[in-house]
Amino acid sequence: MTSKILLTAFILSPAVMVAALLYTIGEPPAMQPRAIGAGAGDTGGANASGERLAGNRATHNAANEPAASDQVEVADGQAAPQPEPRLVQPEELPQGFVVIVDDKAKRASEASPIYFASSINGWNPRDEKYRLTSQSDGKWRIILPAKPGGGLIEFKFTRGSWSLEELDANLNPIQNRYFPKVDVWKLQPGEQPRIEFTIPAWGDQRAQDPALIAKDPYRDLKVTGTVRRLQIRGGAGGAEGSFRDALVWLPPGYDDEQNTGRTYPVLYLQDGQNLFEKMPGTPAEWGADEAASTLVSAGDVEPFIIVALPHSDERRISEYLPVGALPNVAAGGDRYIEFVISEVKPRVDRTFRTRTGPESTGIGGSSLGAAIALRAVSNHPDVFGLLLAESLPLTSGDAGAWQQWIDSIKAFPKRAYLGVGGREFGQEGSNADKNRQYAEATARLDQLLAKSGLDKSRRLLVVDESAEHNEVAWAKRLPDALRFLFPPSMSDVAK
Repeated sequence: MTSKILLTAFILSPAVMVAALLYTIGEPPAMQPRAIGAGAGDTGGANASGERLAGNRATHNAANEPAASDQVEVADGQAAPQPEPRLVQPEELPQGFVVIVDDKAKRASEASPIYFASSINGWNPRDEKYRLTSQSDGKWRIILPAKPGGGLIEFKFTRGSWSLEELDANLNPIQNRYFPKVDVWKLQPGEQPRIEFTIPAWGDQRAQDPALIAKDPYRDLKVTGTVRRLQIRGGAGGAEGSFRDALVWLPPGYDDEQNTGRTYPVLYLQDGQNLFEKMPGTPAEWGADEAASTLVSAGDVEPFIIVALPHSDERRISEYLPVGALPNVAAGGDRYIEFVISEVKPRVDRTFRTRTGPESTGIGGSSLGAAIALRAVSNHPDVFGLLLAESLPLTSGDAGAWQQWIDSIKAFPKRAYLGVGGREFGQEGSNADKNRQYAEATARLDQLLAKSGLDKSRRLLVVDESAEHNEVAWAKRLPDALRFLFPPSMSDVAK
């Protein structure tokens, strides 16, 4: 019996000695507080990565030991507190991020895939560089890199055209999307966060989709007055081989027998789909037919012809862009102007009784449509002498590129109307600086026109402080623009 007790004591003695030693030193290692983010050498783990993204130091010092301010006291039986979330925009992450789309309607397929249309690709609804890939679980994905220069990305999903854009559950278009912020504390170093979106419906789920009906070249037009179609082939920015119907509005009395020998000034307007009818996805139409009919009938303007040139859908931005001011969009504006001069105008002049000189030929539009109109009058003053420019986007994208172009202009129109709103970016107070800069850019252009010799009788700047960037605003200002450009005696314009 004694021998067994001695044997047991011999076996246990090392454990007893270790326990006594630890008791002498102090608390066991498991009870020592540990800095948050420790365990990854000088990288500091995901926590330190997040700190570096935010411009702060990591949670370890140069000796790889927790700084005093970083230590976390841990009470007996309690877990260490979690760090406060470190939220950043995924566009800022150098490793990029993954976008997952759950197509609840199950309309997307390899024949009709999902595309990412956004402010970084010119809102192209069919950009192959931003085509999503289908997954085995039925969802779709795309990996996006960090946005150069930072800033938010606005976007929507489409299936190749704006008539097939994503809709809400009530089959209505949605507002532009933004990416939610992500907590970098929850990411491993280099990990790409996954951001998921759900799409309940698409444009082709509407019973008699209005966007598709609007593209029917043989549909009845609901307009005031007489409008005739003129099919034209060509364009720019990838639309060179396409066909489109110019919609030609004729003033009251054009077909009267007593006017068979009369000729008329002409106004070429861009985004022709929105001039006479309200199109899907737009808040209103310009009401150009109603406005012109009223003004002509009242004798407030000389009768004139309107040529409404439809844009080319997903190629619109490239087609209208005069300079390389927008990221990832080729400026096809000069080629588009050549198309208007060499294809559109000759067809109009052959088909209708037009005055062909620059003093009787105007060109205009809104937003990028206004930019390409300004480009046309400045590069071809021998063709276009009248300018109608609404909401010129001279601060969008690279404001310096826009300004460099404006400063280089050497030729100016005979008569110029400029319109701009005080709330082009919306009514929110956070947009105040952008709204102010937008309006100031238009005011600088007006000053440049004045220096070029256009006195107040030949230029008009209209600023509507409450107006936004939409057809509602452009329709409201249109009568003033038409009165100015086409006064009852057009002989005043030629001076």
